[in-house]
Order: sequence, then C-alpha cells, then structure tokens
Amino acid sequence: MTHNDDEKIKKILCETQAERKQLEDAVLFALSEAKKSSTHAEVAINKSTGISVSSRLGEVETIEFNSDGALGITVYCGNKKGSATSTDLRAETIKKTVEAAINIAKYSAEDPFAGIADRELLAFESKDLDLFHPSDLDADAALSLAIETENIARNYDKKITNSEGATVNSHYRVNVYGNSHQLLQSHLSSIHSLSCSVIAKDSDSMERESEYTISRKYGQLASAAYIGTECAKKAIMRLSPRSIKTQQSAVIFTADVATGLLGHLVGAISGSSVYRKSTFLLNDLEKQIMPIWFSIYENPHIIGGLASAFYDSEGVKTTPRTIIHEGILSHWLLSSYSARKLGLISTGHAGGIYNWSIQDNRNHEKPNSLNDLMKIMGTGLVVTELMGQGVNYVTGDYSRGASGFWVENGIIQYPVSGITIAGNLRQMWQNMVAVANDIEHRSTIQTGSILIEQMQIAGS
Repeated sequence: MTHNDDEKIKKILCETQAERKQLEDAVLFALSEAKKSSTHAEVAINKSTGISVSSRLGEVETIEFNSDGALGITVYCGNKKGSATSTDLRAETIKKTVEAAINIAKYSAEDPFAGIADRELLAFESKDLDLFHPSDLDADAALSLAIETENIARNYDKKITNSEGATVNSHYRVNVYGNSHQLLQSHLSSIHSLSCSVIAKDSDSMERESEYTISRKYGQLASAAYIGTECAKKAIMRLSPRSIKTQQSAVIFTADVATGLLGHLVGAISGSSVYRKSTFLLNDLEKQIMPIWFSIYENPHIIGGLASAFYDSEGVKTTPRTIIHEGILSHWLLSSYSARKLGLISTGHAGGIYNWSIQDNRNHEKPNSLNDLMKIMGTGLVVTELMGQGVNYVTGDYSRGASGFWVENGIIQYPVSGITIAGNLRQMWQNMVAVANDIEHRSTIQTGSILIEQMQIAGS
C-alpha cells in the first residue's frame, strides 16, 4: 500500500466514524420521540457505501456508486405494533416517521407475543469482530480488474465464445440498532467481491458457467487469473452434456451446492416454521435426524467471519452453539416473537444464522477431496448445479432440476444435464455417507462436498 493509499483509507475511516456517530444520534432521537407516545420502540439504520463495476467483452458495462440507507422504526403501544421507514434523517422527518408508526399501531390488532427483545438477553456490551476493512478502490482500478478477469476467461480456450461479463464490488456498511431498554449498538463491516461468467460452445452445445470470490478484505480476494481460469475451465467441462436413464443412484452434492442442501435445515427449524406447524421436523427436537457421525456447530464470533455478528437484528447477544450434535437436533432457531409463541427463549437468530461449520466425528480416515468422495461412491451422479425451488418444508419432499457429471469407477465420464433428482430431506440427511474436506468458505454454511447413498434420478 502506498502512502497515498494509506491516507485515503485513513480518510475513509475518519469519515465513517463521524457518520456512525450521526446515525447513532438519529436512532437516539427517534427513540426519544417514540417514548412520548408508545410503550416500547426499536430503531435500526443500515447505511451502505461503495462501488460496483461490471465489464462485458472488454468494455465497461456499468459503473455504480452508492451511499444509501434507511431508518426503520417499530413501536409498540401495549401489544399493538406499528412500523415505518424513512431515507431522510432530518429531525422533522424522523418525527413524522415515528408518528406514522404510532398511527399504524393504533389501528393494529392486539398480539400478546409482540414486543422488543427481553432486556436480559440484550448485548449491552459488544466485541470488535474485525469485520471492517474498507478499500480505496476507484472506478478505473475496479474496471481494470473486471476486464482483466474477463479477458483471462475469454482467452483461455477457443471454445469460450462469449461472455456475460465480470463484476467487481466493494462496499462498507454502518449498522446501528437501539431500543427502549436503553440499548444502543453499532458496528462497521465491509464486503468485497469479484465474479465472472462466460459461455463455452462446441458443435453440440453451448454452456454457461461462473466463478466468484468474496472477502471482508479486498486484498484477500482470489486473483483475476484464478477466477478467469476457473470460470473458463468449468464452462468447457460442461460441454456436450448427456441425459441419463431414470434410476436410483448415489449422489454427490459438490461443496457449493451442499450448502443449499444443509440450508434447507435452516428453514425447517426456524421458529416461524415451528409455531406455524409448517415443518416436517416439528416433533424432532432432541431427536436423531442425521447420522451419528455428523455435527453442525455455529460460531457467531469468528474474527473476520463472513457471517459473524455479536448481536442479532433485535439486539440479542449471539452465542456459539451446537445445532446438530452427533446427528441430534439440539435447537430451534428463534427470534423473540417465535420464542414467545413457543414458550421458549430467543436464541439470537432474528435475521439469520452465523458461520455454521460441519464436522465428521468419526476417527477413521476421512475423504480429503471431491476425488476421494467419488472413489468412495464408485458409480453415481455429481451434482454441480440445481434449478427450481422444489422443496416442501411441510413434508420434506425434495425435487429439483440438476446438472453435473456422471461417474463410473470413481472417475468422471461425461457431463449430465436435463435431469431431475428427487427424495425426501429426512431420508437424504440420514443417508449421508461422507463429507469431504473441500470446504466452501464463501457461504454462511461452511461444508465440503456431501455423498448421499441413494436418490431417485429422473432422466431419459
């Protein structure tokens, strides 16, 4: 980093801290206004600043600068709730926004479970999780990186015939939350990404593929050479796909797809699904739903983590916990409202989950790579992409379009497309055979590729 770059970063840090103080003052002002006519209130402001640049075929496609955010206030008049938002943070506008929320509350139905989070659960003290690493990236540098990445992909092989472009994003956020329990918390965060998408073509087919990298720190993004090369390689590998006959077969979900397979667990154990009785896991708390060797741990406090947070969107302190312990479901994911509906206590999951990691508890030698997993499978399907939303959380039934590769004797034989894979999430999770160590670090759920013993494949 040059001296000028260092000075630019210092300026950003100084300006952001000043903005943080202004937003905190706006939250406190809104709470003071709400106090005059409501029982309780909570206010949040999230402001994002940054740049997004995309190129296509070596030319600039878009350049976007943004610095926007909004104040959202929710008031409770007894058990009546009203909410309003405003992008204008002037005092007179905040007053009107508070008045609008109170007027809405007056005409709302009574809800005995409504209200801000319980005081004893709130994060009155917080810890710096090292989430804020702004960049001084300007439009010229961002465009240069996007074009370089795209050109590497386009020039990789003559089979790369077109491009959907490359995109560079660099943003930082100021997040402020306060409520009428005298809680005021704020934190800064940054996120940077680089992505590329190209099209490969041969005499039989045309296939699209993409690759991306994401990090809290701009300097830790994967290189243009890596993203461009991987993007092109993946597109070429998919050329001339075949269908396969309808059958039952072992299936591997590659790591980036396996995050979705486990992500369905989030929806199935969320408090809203439970109190609405709209989940197939309704009666499975503290019961075996996955193999005994399989555990999921959550750590919201990982330094620099992509999904780290010291408190949730209601100000409730987050806590490291075991979600699945040796296959047993240990917790529902509860906000304050869903917890009250169920007669339980919030788990700090208003707004999402935090840094899930997967562990294979077995002592024997474990697969280290996707290739190892294919050798264990022998013959079957490797799924690299899923289409559609065919998941029923009430029954657990699962049916989605898929593409990937057919494997025999542990070796990829040819690409596959135009098929559907189906099963039931309960059986799919219970029939997990192994998890590789090719961890997908770009996701809230960090897992390796997962081998499932058997699924139904609908093909030709």
